[in-house]
Amino acid sequence: MKITTWNINSVRLRFPQVAAFLQTHQPDVLCLQETKCRDSEFPGSDFRKLGYEHLAINGQKGYHGVAIASRLPLHEVERRNFCNIGDARHISATVSVGGKPIRVNNFYVPAGGDEPDPQTNPKFAHKLAFLDELDEWISQDSFSKNRSLIVGDLNIAPLEHDVWNHRALLKVVSHTPIETDKLKAIIARGKWIDALRRFTPAEQKLYTWWSYRSPDWSAADKGRRLDHIWASPPLEPCLHTIEILREARGWERPSDHVPVSLVLKL
Repeated sequence: MKITTWNINSVRLRFPQVAAFLQTHQPDVLCLQETKCRDSEFPGSDFRKLGYEHLAINGQKGYHGVAIASRLPLHEVERRNFCNIGDARHISATVSVGGKPIRVNNFYVPAGGDEPDPQTNPKFAHKLAFLDELDEWISQDSFSKNRSLIVGDLNIAPLEHDVWNHRALLKVVSHTPIETDKLKAIIARGKWIDALRRFTPAEQKLYTWWSYRSPDWSAADKGRRLDHIWASPPLEPCLHTIEILREARGWERPSDHVPVSLVLKL
């Protein structure tokens, strides 16, 4: 089974890139973030034409939005309203492979604004509250004891080499200690396996996002690892390969994130 997570930054605007990716790389399950459209506007017929007949959508006009497009049937679809403010930032569904279920949770964690101070920046306060609620929710036994995946744009680069310059970014939202400590605690409490780092040692640079502000993103290579795939302990023996499609950042009208895929041998 191959599962991909990708912050697409508008699924309608960038559907040609999505279609090219699906036709070439053929994941079984595609989890998208920042779809930026209402459910009724989601290009479902276009996905179905490409063989992705099973869709779970949690959309919002112009902002946020998450979706799962699958070649496998989706069951038990759930949309959780984190922080009770109505943002479309989560969707989950169960897929079965060989008669055994895997629960897939797709997240778009708030970016948090520019100032890493919850007292003066409501967006950062919201991000921290979201992480606290996420921690409480997925610390339940049902996540760690069953076959579960957490995927998505978590908007945090937790490790030193998940950013281009650790010291320079310690006071920049996405890499501040309060954020990275919270995310590391969530991983540790649930005994989650950080799949990207299972295949790339922590001392090596690893990025999934490059800013639009860089005039030559590839040469500057000032990236961050904001996109994640975590596996619960029962899936650990199934982890096979990870692919970060860096070249997608150089496509025409790209997202600033690239597709990240995990292959499971089940």
